[in-house]
Amino acid sequence: MKKPKWVIEKEQARKAAASESVWLFGLHAVRDALMNPKRQKLRLIVTRNAQDKLADAIAESGMQVELVDPRKFNAPIDSGSVHQGAALEVKPLEWGGLVENCIGRENPRVLLLDRVTDPHNVGAILRSAEVLGASAVIGTRHHSAPETGALAKTASGALERQPYLRVRNLADAIVELQNMGFLVLGLDGEAEQTIEAALDGKRDRPVALVLGAEGPGLRQKTKETVDMLVKIDAAGGFGSLNVSNAAAIALYASQPH
Repeated sequence: MKKPKWVIEKEQARKAAASESVWLFGLHAVRDALMNPKRQKLRLIVTRNAQDKLADAIAESGMQVELVDPRKFNAPIDSGSVHQGAALEVKPLEWGGLVENCIGRENPRVLLLDRVTDPHNVGAILRSAEVLGASAVIGTRHHSAPETGALAKTASGALERQPYLRVRNLADAIVELQNMGFLVLGLDGEAEQTIEAALDGKRDRPVALVLGAEGPGLRQKTKETVDMLVKIDAAGGFGSLNVSNAAAIALYASQPH
């Protein structure tokens, strides 16, 4: 009996995920990954200087190092990457689903990203999410930034600690969060209500904030699925914020005081 097309595609996707690996680079990103017991580590390439600086993390990880001459740094990363003499091949982290990451904390806050593809923006958002106590950052499997060395470097270690989930369908994830009791707010510069006004008397509720890519913003389907569209209270009529700055401000503004 011939397998249905969807079964074949699912098996292919599973095999592709199993073979997928990421090269992290830079002392900070490599150190945090080495010290993360949940991170599956495959290969470590370092210069002598970087090895000395990472000695404690290398010892804790138990990894064998590949020592290279700084002038012949041969890790398969972009030639313009600021690697500081350290590159680590890893498997992407497996965080699990929405329920295990978004429930359990008092007054949880979650960020959802609607087609935010720039790894530097996502890295900065992960860093803010960790600092401001978000339970998770959620993107989509397609049309969102995957784990990359550039994302990890911008996240400055937060990638190892801040749950970054990638779901098949953002609207479905929003509905799932709503069913879990979350108030889901979509950020839109044209919205009439501010975040603060929308949360007046509701700060004890779980809150999810949805941010769109710079320029196009939230997709129509996303706007129709959220509970409410809100804006950041701004002084004057200047242009829109960078999405990573908007995420940090929105998360701060939504905190349960």
